[in-house]
Order: sequence, then structure tokens, then C-alpha cells
Amino acid sequence: MQANKNLSFLAALCAVALSWGISFPRAIAQENPRESGTASQTPVTISQNSAGKRYFVEFRSRSALSYGHTFLVHGKLNANGQVGQVTKEQVAGLHPATESSVPWMIGHVIPVVSENGWSDGDTEDEYVTARYRVLLTEEEYAKVSANIRHLQKNSPLWHAVLYNCNAWVGDVAKTMGLKVPNSGLYPEDFISGLASLNGGTASRPNPSIRSPLPGTTAKPVAARPVANKPAAAKPTASRPTTAKPQAAATPTAAAPEAQTVR
Repeated sequence: MQANKNLSFLAALCAVALSWGISFPRAIAQENPRESGTASQTPVTISQNSAGKRYFVEFRSRSALSYGHTFLVHGKLNANGQVGQVTKEQVAGLHPATESSVPWMIGHVIPVVSENGWSDGDTEDEYVTARYRVLLTEEEYAKVSANIRHLQKNSPLWHAVLYNCNAWVGDVAKTMGLKVPNSGLYPEDFISGLASLNGGTASRPNPSIRSPLPGTTAKPVAARPVANKPAAAKPTASRPTTAKPQAAATPTAAAPEAQTVR
């Protein structure tokens, strides 16, 4: 069932390209370092001992009105041993340049210029559909963060099939010695697969959110209208009512932190 869904997803993207009568250019193999072999990165051997691991890389997916977005957050844990409020500087990921939906649409046919950092919605926990965290020592993190910066400087193009956000995050994971699933998966399935292949389990902090299938009209909860943009909440008009005493609010459990490994 899962395999059929993934094949249908890839077939849908290829059908878009074929409908335009344009073939995928071979030039992308020379433009992206993962294909040309020009990337110069330092492989990181991550120790199994968790002592002294105050740094992290957290692989994440979030919702959108398309099929969602995959990215990562990295840095140092706070005093409570948690990621805390994410800043734009902590985010890295591959996505079409600018906030316009036009490059994203064109990128389903030919490669388009990319950006490699924060995109709208990446710092907001309410849109996260899956996350998987790997803890690192300071020395390990120094090497990993250098690899991330290298990829940010040397990944100029985005393509929905040939080199997408999953593939870029997967390249970071490979430098960390992690096994990586197929980049044709939906973002939340890619993160879940990444965790499973490496002996972990991805957390689903917002289980009611899931990106819709391409071609459907169903809209996920808390999703934005553009590929990389979560939807802004729309205010609703309130009706004047007779004041009534309000029952005390029942405290709710906080969303669980992502499972960590190593």
C-alpha cells in the first residue's frame, strides 16, 4: 500500500513534466555536488555514548498545501536538555528561491535556483508533522555543522524529483553515517523512514496534520497555501452573547520531545 502510494506520487510528478513536453535536463548532474562528486565533506563518526552530548541535529517535516517540506534544525540544547524556540539561523534545508509559488511549480519540470536556509513556517512547532533527533558531542557537532554549511554553499538547484528537500537533508544525514530512505517519499514518511532505518522512532507532535495527496482538494489542518508556506489563521467574527461563567480549563499534556538517539 505504501509502495503504491509512493509510486503514484512519483508518477504524478513525472506526468507534470511530460505534459509540458520538456525532458529533465542532464545538466543537473553537473550543477549539484551530490551528483558530480565535487562535494568536499568530512565524514562524522558518531559515538554511541550519550555522555556530554549537548548538541543536536533534528530532522523535521512540516505541513503545506502541497506535499509538505523537509528540513533540519541544529544547535545546542538549552539548560533543560531541549531544543526550545527555534531561530531562523538554526534552520537548513533546500527549497526554491523566493517566497513565490512560481519557482516551485517550474521546479516540477526543470531545475530552479534554490535557497538553503529558513523558509516560512520552519520555526513554528504547530506545523511540524514528524521529527527525529540525533545528539552530538561538541566535536561531532563542529564537523556536522561544517558539512551543513558546505552543502548550503554548494547546492544551487532544486527539482521536485531529481534533487528535492528530502535528498538535501539525506545528504547531511549521510555525512553523519546515517542510512537514508528514498527521496521520493512524502516528507513525514521520509523522516519516519530515516528514524526507522537508524534504529529510532520519529515523533509526531501534531498527529492531526498531514499533507494532502497531490491532485486532491482536501486541506490539512494548519497548512499554508504555497509549497513552503504554512497557512495564516483566519480570524472569525464573534457574536455577542450573554456572559456565562466559564469552566476552568483542563491542562493538556505538552507535545513530546523528539526521540533522541546515540
